[in-house]
Amino acid sequence: MTQTGGFPMMSRRNFLTSGAALAALAAAGEITQPARASKSGETFEITRTDAEWRGLLSEERYRILRQEDTERPFSSALNSEKRNGLFHCAGCGLPVYSSEAKYDSGTGWPSFWQSLPGAIGKRDDNSLFMTRTECHCRRCGGHFGHIFDDGPPPTGKRHCINGLALTFAPVL
Repeated sequence: MTQTGGFPMMSRRNFLTSGAALAALAAAGEITQPARASKSGETFEITRTDAEWRGLLSEERYRILRQEDTERPFSSALNSEKRNGLFHCAGCGLPVYSSEAKYDSGTGWPSFWQSLPGAIGKRDDNSLFMTRTECHCRRCGGHFGHIFDDGPPPTGKRHCINGLALTFAPVL
């Protein structure tokens, strides 16, 4: 490195080497973003550090619940779940949807026309050059999916939910 105006000047080789080292650390999980309650500053009953969430969830569930990722359409086993029961948050176990409100929207994700009372939180999501309503677990803040205004009666809502954000417990 050479010095310019009091600041070290980085050569292209040093820049590339540093970048490769940072990329390797990030890939190895050594550099992570700090856990956040929510984009809007909400607080939740259940809070964990980023490391604790990573230890509790599979990588796929972590990406969806904690980083607001989306699973591939038609990839969830819950799409074909027809039994009577409750769908729970995969992060904290809170019951969030009933099988009575589930329907086949044809979109490739498990869909519901309503959540259980007081089970979800909502906030505006302005990503993808539009405003959508994001829904998440009201207890741990885990990301479920989005709510759209093209669902069936009686609500006219479609809760388009990542299957990996949920677990299913049949009612016997």
